[in-house]
Amino acid sequence: MRPVLILTAGYGEGHNAAARGLKEGFDLLGESRAEVLDLFAPAFGRFYQRSRADYLTVVNNRPWLWASVYSALDRFPFTNRLLSLLWPLKRELVKALKEYRPQAVVSVYPVYGHLLAAAGREAGHSGFESLVLITDSITVNSVWYKCDADTFLLPNEDTAAVMRNASVQQDKLFVSGFPVSTKYSAQGEARPDPGGEVLPRVLYMVNGQPGRVVPLVESLLRKGGIELTVTAGKDEALKSALENLALRMQKPLNVLGWVSNMPHLLRRNHLLIGKAGGAAVQEALAAKTPMLITQILPGQEEGNARLVLQNGCGAHAPTNEAILQSVEQLFAKSAHAWHQMHRHTCALSRPDAALTTARWITQRIRNEGTPRNSRFGLRAPKKQ
Repeated sequence: MRPVLILTAGYGEGHNAAARGLKEGFDLLGESRAEVLDLFAPAFGRFYQRSRADYLTVVNNRPWLWASVYSALDRFPFTNRLLSLLWPLKRELVKALKEYRPQAVVSVYPVYGHLLAAAGREAGHSGFESLVLITDSITVNSVWYKCDADTFLLPNEDTAAVMRNASVQQDKLFVSGFPVSTKYSAQGEARPDPGGEVLPRVLYMVNGQPGRVVPLVESLLRKGGIELTVTAGKDEALKSALENLALRMQKPLNVLGWVSNMPHLLRRNHLLIGKAGGAAVQEALAAKTPMLITQILPGQEEGNARLVLQNGCGAHAPTNEAILQSVEQLFAKSAHAWHQMHRHTCALSRPDAALTTARWITQRIRNEGTPRNSRFGLRAPKKQ
């Protein structure tokens, strides 16, 4: 069979996480070959690398500026003139369509969806299923759906309601779930509930706002009563500072750098402390791990936070004081509040979304016209 192309870009981790997860689903299914391509790299070279760094600088240090950009993109029509500026990306897309002759193209970054039709005509290959896999929840920028696609794959029912209100055709909407790594659905050691001899296990994922990290960790260690793990990413100075802090306080603390086993960590811990990034929120839900949200980037992360909060899967704790208070309340009285939050998280969890989505796409391209029902584990949006 001709392959399925999964098109992504490195502006934020959510796109790449979804692309990797979906490919894992195809690989595990073993019926269709999937290729993940980031065509921005060959199209824009050094400018792409610089723009990715600039994006991170803006979202971490000037979120108000990103909010303005996000809002402008939502209102701005993607005219032919604007898309003409992306001709290097279209050129690479034409090359990819000629080389792979795919049966389906899944756009996990929104710009691709606006270029696919023209690129297909230029490549002499337009007989493929075009799918857009939306990685944001609830606050969906219109750049995602103002393109011509056969199907929009949605992460949850809440987002489906937003899309219907945006007048997207009902028969183009499909709730597939967010395709996290298939490791989240693999059989593993059962996580014991907190309480009794089992200390609550708390995972603090540092992402931005480095100035608050050491004071927060010190306060959590001083309060005690939890088993704390902190991921410092690639910040070696912060990692050393936290290790020295634990040594000075003579308190147990597990400090990690760059993490490659996030499914294991999230499934082991009872609570995640971190920002409302797309990948972090969806992976926490897949792991059935409630979340304390420390930071919300205006725009797409507002929807991620709303998904967690309005479904009772977590709480907003924007200050260190709020985090300390929330941790204490969640695990007090035999962790009654945590158990309630955990039940809500389980109700929203779809750890097998990558496999079920790959299965549905494979069946669709083999037997075009198959009714879109729950036969393959996917759910159509609820009608109002």
